[in-house]
Amino acid sequence: TWHLKKIPQIVRERTFSLDSPKFEAKTKLELNSVCGIECQRKLPVPSLSDLKDLLSYETVFENGTRTLTEVNVLGAVLDPAGNTTTRRASRRKRQIYGTDSRFSIYDKRFMTNFPFNTAVKVSTGCSGILISPKHVLTAAHCLHNGKDYVKGSKRLRVGLMKTKSRGNGRKRKGTSDGTPSFQWTRVKSTHIPKGWFKGVSGDIALDYDYAVLELKRPHKRKYMELGISPTIKMMPGSMIHFSGFDNDRSGLLVYRFCSISDESNDLFYQYCDAEPGSTGSGIYLRLKEPNKKKWKRKIIAVYSGHQWVDINGEQQDYNVAVRITPLKYAQICFWIHGNDENCTQG
Repeated sequence: TWHLKKIPQIVRERTFSLDSPKFEAKTKLELNSVCGIECQRKLPVPSLSDLKDLLSYETVFENGTRTLTEVNVLGAVLDPAGNTTTRRASRRKRQIYGTDSRFSIYDKRFMTNFPFNTAVKVSTGCSGILISPKHVLTAAHCLHNGKDYVKGSKRLRVGLMKTKSRGNGRKRKGTSDGTPSFQWTRVKSTHIPKGWFKGVSGDIALDYDYAVLELKRPHKRKYMELGISPTIKMMPGSMIHFSGFDNDRSGLLVYRFCSISDESNDLFYQYCDAEPGSTGSGIYLRLKEPNKKKWKRKIIAVYSGHQWVDINGEQQDYNVAVRITPLKYAQICFWIHGNDENCTQG
């Protein structure tokens, strides 16, 4: 069941103008030397002043101007347990683990219907998911490398799926090759939490690898609501699902599901088969609504991608997702609505 939780409040305090970014960073679909789960075990629990700093955010507008908004956090419950984890499985190499269990979605009835129609392509080479009529959730590193915005993010666009016919725009009887084409929409503004720029340990902190894009024009498709990430124990079969546009299956929407192996307060380790291009996909679950017989899918994490981390002097790899915690729910909800009134229950 989806459990209702009281959400902390994110309150805007001050907004400053910043210099325009250079937009010169290279897009990196794999991150090295990041603070992963092992590194996080040694970190202290963030204080309230740390949280205010980490959840302050930058906004970049389509004309290249940039602002920093400082926030206050009200009603946050600080977890004294810190980043304890539940170890489930040993690490295995490669992005495809054993037999490739991904499904390419060819049938346009599936592709253009919920939940698959919520997957979008970001022009920097990543995926994302529709979270409102005007907003897309994706990974922060698709837009910013921790020091500067990536080259392609100055004129950022989002591709919404539509199915195309074979031939030069002329429909042949009963044929559609099932590959999606995209209706591209310009991005009006981008929000990234300051925690992504700072890096909790001097390295990039994966905990804040998420961003929200506001589209210039609203779409009319069904979007997926945010949910608060339950612990592994509270998930049916510990299973998660996500769809994205993997680079090795060009032009196809690729769906997968798998179980989670390990978790911290902010991250999931998992071995879902995924290739670059699916980074930024929304990870979702289907649980029952409280006191109802209805089932509902909600986004509980953002797929950050295949990461290499230094563990006791050895390079190890895993696929990681950034969990939507009550604080992140409050922040993303605030970005969507511009106030915290619609974000009191998650």
